[in-house]
Order: sequence, then C-alpha cells, then structure tokens
Amino acid sequence: MARTASTMLPLGTKAPNFQLSDAVSGKTISLETFEGKQALLVMFICRHCPFVKHIQGELAQIGKDYANADVGIVAISANDAGNYPDDAPDKLKEMAQQLGFTFPLCYDESQETAKTYTAACTPDFFLFESDRKLVYRGQLDDSRPGNDKPINGKDLRAAIDAVLANSPVDSDQKPSIGCNIKWKPGNEPAYYGA
Repeated sequence: MARTASTMLPLGTKAPNFQLSDAVSGKTISLETFEGKQALLVMFICRHCPFVKHIQGELAQIGKDYANADVGIVAISANDAGNYPDDAPDKLKEMAQQLGFTFPLCYDESQETAKTYTAACTPDFFLFESDRKLVYRGQLDDSRPGNDKPINGKDLRAAIDAVLANSPVDSDQKPSIGCNIKWKPGNEPAYYGA
C-alpha cells in the first residue's frame, strides 16, 4: 500500500459542485443537498483501503454524533471499481449499511469530483463553512494502522466544532495519509504524485 498524503488544497477555496448517486438510496447528491447547513464535510473514502478500514468505525460515529448538528456530511469513493471491485457501488452500499452510516456514500465513477477537490488519498477530508469556503483539509487524527495511537477524530472534530461555534479553525493542519486513489489507467490528474 502506497502511503499518499493529501494535496492540502488552499484554505478559502470554494467547494466545487458535484452530482453523484448515493450507493444506498440511489438519490442524486450535490452541494444543494446541504443548502443552509452551517458546515459541510466532504470525505473521500473507499472500502478496501487499510487506512479507511482502520478508522471506519470513527467515521460512522462522527455521522451519529453530528446527526442533529448543523453540518452536512457526504462520503465519496472515486476508486476504479474495474480494478478494485470491493469499491464498486454495490460493495459501498454494503459497507454503509454494515457500519450504519447516517450520511450518503456516493460513487464517483468518472473520478471528476475527486479531481475537482484534488483528492489524493483515502481517507481525505475537506470541511467547508457556511459560504462553502474551505476551512480544514487534513487528517482525522494521529492514528494510523499499527501506530497504536487512539482513534478519536480529534483534529477533524475540533475543526467541525469550531465552524459550528462560529470560531476560526486552527490553520495548523496535518495532511491526511492513506492509500492513493486508484485512478483509472490514463486518468491520473496532474497533481497526482507531485
């Protein structure tokens, strides 16, 4: 597994729009789905990655903990399902149901949404404030497979809590680390591997 870091998209970047199908409900999810929410968390994840498997319970818990808060959450998988069948929509649906996700898990078949967000790894997190400007991009917490640090979501939770409290988010942010997004052959973005 190649350890890949997030690209650290510049803070203040406007959230790119997307239209993707939720693997569970089949509904189309877009930025408008979360209109009026004070915060929007966009997560790039997949099913097979050991880094995602390591934290998937915490991702589900964040969804539950913030279910009644003014935050929209969407997870997106952009991996090439042809070469990684565990990341196909039917398998993503199983994952979401098994973990009890309270948020949509969408499949980005064209990989264009991942590119517009400059997503590089799974997991990769992007948090936007009410005007949909980026205020956090980075890690969930310090835990990685095998490092014995607690999985508590502290970095991401602190950023969400700051947005909900109308407080500034700490700009000292550590990149997320995970498996690289599995791009379709010939579809690798320019920023990939940079």
